[in-house]
Amino acid sequence: VQLQASGGGLVQAGGSLRLSCAASGDTFSNYAMGWFRQAPGKEREFLASVSRSGENTEYADSVKDRFTIPRDNAKSTVYLEMNNLKPEDTALYYCASDRAFTMGYVGTLRGEFDYWGQGTQVTVSS
Repeated sequence: VQLQASGGGLVQAGGSLRLSCAASGDTFSNYAMGWFRQAPGKEREFLASVSRSGENTEYADSVKDRFTIPRDNAKSTVYLEMNNLKPEDTALYYCASDRAFTMGYVGTLRGEFDYWGQGTQVTVSS
């Protein structure tokens, strides 16, 4: 599966952005999906993930209550809706897919995700 992330940009602190990740090349509903980010000099960190069915989600504590991860299987797209953005949210954001065998499974570990998009930059100014 190929993943194309988009929607990044420059936003002021307290603002919102919606990232999109469009999938192609395979049946989208076969994959659980996740979002990660990597700031300069830091490890890539997990942000959010959603099961194949969309019913189950997981969030990192740092973004819980601010970010959501809806998916639209008909459009083969997963989103990351980000609210109340902070300067520390500045990073390169990646979407990733996990060939999960059950509809309800949702993972959080980087190693569980097989395919990665190219990343989209989010910059939050103070």
